[in-house]
This record gives sequence, structure tokens and C-alpha cells, in this order.
Amino acid sequence: MVKHEHSTGKNHKNDQADQVLPVNASDPAPLAAPESTAAAGAAAEIFRSAEAKTPATEVSPSAVAELAVKDARIKVLEEEVSSLKDQYLRKLADYENFRKRIFREKDDAVQFANAQLLIDLVVVMDDFDRAVLSSETSRDFQSLHDGVDMIRKGLLGMLQSRYGLQRFDSLNTPFDPNLHEAMLSEPGDCAEPLVVEEYCKGYKLKERVLRGAKVKVRMPAPEAAAGGGDQPGLAEEAAEV
Repeated sequence: MVKHEHSTGKNHKNDQADQVLPVNASDPAPLAAPESTAAAGAAAEIFRSAEAKTPATEVSPSAVAELAVKDARIKVLEEEVSSLKDQYLRKLADYENFRKRIFREKDDAVQFANAQLLIDLVVVMDDFDRAVLSSETSRDFQSLHDGVDMIRKGLLGMLQSRYGLQRFDSLNTPFDPNLHEAMLSEPGDCAEPLVVEEYCKGYKLKERVLRGAKVKVRMPAPEAAAGGGDQPGLAEEAAEV
């Protein structure tokens, strides 16, 4: 009878052990396992050891001085660059103004190249106007002739002295196609083509022919031309005229 009660008590204890107790949210969290705590402590110790072994970075005085020198050099170079840039911009502006002035002066020179010549010719025109006015009130043709001839000589002298114009005579000179323009020709007794009449004077500017003289040319006889005439092609030129 007693053994039965003891067995019954034992079974009751086992039932209590197997019973699942409810979890209360307000209860404290269960402690971590001893293995996890030990691992975390070891990691912290390793980190502290590595941090202690890392030496603190120190800047030596020589490095500080070298850095200061470099900064000063950079500042000087920046100032030099700024100064050179300012000089460049000024030179560029001066060159642009110079170029514009040259173009303007060139245009003015082209437009007014003949200004002085025209001024001189206007003075001659005034002389002609006075000669015409005088001829209307006077019948002295000799005086009119002398006045006009004086104007002509003055004009020619002005063109020669101020502008280098030269007038050359061609009458009774050998025909030169570089100086003369044959308007007419005639056969004659001569060894070479000869200028026998001058219709218009020829003019040079210094050594350059501005206008060839318009002339009449006397041509050698055919037998003379065959014997050594040195102006081939002149007959054809005169015939074309």
C-alpha cells in the first residue's frame, strides 16, 4: 500500500517537470551562453591590442617647413601667372587696335590716293577758267594763246616735279614698239622704220611707260627690209591699224 503511494508521487513530479510554463514578456532575457561571451571578449581584446600597436602619425618640423616652402612657391607662381595673363591681354588689345588702325589707314590711302593730284589739277582748272573768262571780254588772241601756253607749261612742270611724270619726244626717231603706237604707215627711202609724224605725245612715270606715243611710221622699201630690216611685224601692225 505504501509503495503504491510512493510511485504515485514520483509520477506527479515527472508530470510537473514535463509541464511547459508560459513566457512572460516582462521577465528578463535569458543569459547568453558562456561560449558566446568568451568569443566576444576575445575579439575585443584583439582590437584593443591592435589599436595599441598602431603608432600615432607625427609630422616632423622639416616636413612642415618643406610644406610651407611649397605653399609659398605656389603662391608666387599663381601671382606670376596672373601677371603674365594680364600682360598678354594688354598686348592682345594693343595688337588688335594696331591692326584696325592699319586697315583704316590703308582704306583711307586707297580712297584718297589721288587727293593731292586732284588738288593740284584744280589749281590748273582755275587758271583755265580765268583764261576762258578773259577771252570773252578781249579779242587779243595772242594774249590768250600766251596765257594758255603758260598754263600748259605750268601743268607739265607740276606733274614732272611732284609726280615724276616725263614726256618724251618721238618725231624723227626710230620706231620702238615699246614706246610708240603706229597709227599710220607709209613707204619711204629709209633703212629702218622711222617716226615721221607724232599725233600724241608719249609719257612715262619714272622709267615706266604710261602711254605710248601715237605716231605715223615711214617703212623701208621692200628690198631694204629684205636686206636686214630689224623690225619684223611692223607692217602687219600698221596694216591692222
